[in-house]
Amino acid sequence: MAGIYIHIPFCKQACHYCDFHFSTSLKKKEELIQCLANELELRKNELQNQTIETIYFGGGTPSLLTIDELLFLINTVYENFKVVENPEITLEANPDDLLAVRAQSRTIFENYKDIGINRLSIGIQSFFERDLKLMNRAHNSKEALECLTLATQHFDNISIDLIYGIPGLSNDEWIENIETALSFKVLHISCYALTVEPKTALETFIKKGIIDAVDDDLAQEQFNILVDKLEASGFVNYELSNFGKPNYFSKNNSAYWQGKPYLGIGPSAHSYSGDQRRWNVSNNTKYIKAIQKNELPSESETLSETDKFNEYIMTGLRTIWGISLEKVKDDFGENYKKQLLQQSEIYIKEHLLYIEDDKLLTTKKGKFLSDGIASNLFKINLS
Repeated sequence: MAGIYIHIPFCKQACHYCDFHFSTSLKKKEELIQCLANELELRKNELQNQTIETIYFGGGTPSLLTIDELLFLINTVYENFKVVENPEITLEANPDDLLAVRAQSRTIFENYKDIGINRLSIGIQSFFERDLKLMNRAHNSKEALECLTLATQHFDNISIDLIYGIPGLSNDEWIENIETALSFKVLHISCYALTVEPKTALETFIKKGIIDAVDDDLAQEQFNILVDKLEASGFVNYELSNFGKPNYFSKNNSAYWQGKPYLGIGPSAHSYSGDQRRWNVSNNTKYIKAIQKNELPSESETLSETDKFNEYIMTGLRTIWGISLEKVKDDFGENYKKQLLQQSEIYIKEHLLYIEDDKLLTTKKGKFLSDGIASNLFKINLS
């Protein structure tokens, strides 16, 4: 099984914290969508031995596309790849886009369902107006609430994004954000700590003292609150940032963490075959010019055994599936397993990691620190 990720590199405006590739100009949207379809055709042989089980529209802001544009891309996938009977088709969407056509006789949600989209990932981020303005989101708190009221009438498979660690966001307000989300009975919630990425507006504002610096200790407190609240409500924290009710984990994202192959289509999109990584140029104009010449505007790298091991450590520790010690031995050899166990000893003693059923897993205390722990468990050189 494999997945296809389609990057839609357009946004109405730039969020202050975002360092993803996008453009706020829609002038080349029609041209670029045709190129996305062309890239799917050019690369149809890359997954010829795989069946597609997930199609994911990410961005950027995929909800800026019309129904016809989305259907065109979905049909192109079906024309060029073998797709399972009921694939998970996810659309990332912003609340303001989902409300833009609510006056029409048919809601946008009904139209999405008609073309096969069966999962929505809605970028709420916060229900507080102050936070939304700080992040320069295109929607307001009222639209966030209205959007979820409508969306939950038409979709059951809905994920919402929330951000914690926002300067000025108290623990009580964070709890209110979580409880508001739970009141809509959504079945999946993705939560991320606000990070200060280089060359973003957020970084500039913090350096100038316009916005307070991000407090890592407060972010960890709010993560722990999040885990307690959601697990008490029946959610499973199946990956560091992702919480789902049983049977509602993201199939697309789970495939990434479990090492399944996927094809990334569009500017800046990444692909993974198991042995190789490929990434497209992060420039809309260069991407369009290359595709129009039937050329792939990408670079690639072949992964070494150590690269594969390190990636398995990173992804495994973030999930409930953990790191299989048997898999490490079978796939990489006894030396890798021996070194992994030796390096893990200090974290086991500090109750950050534990071993159960021959799997290395993070404790509740170690979960928030899993990325840092994983990097210290990487194998740099066998000798």
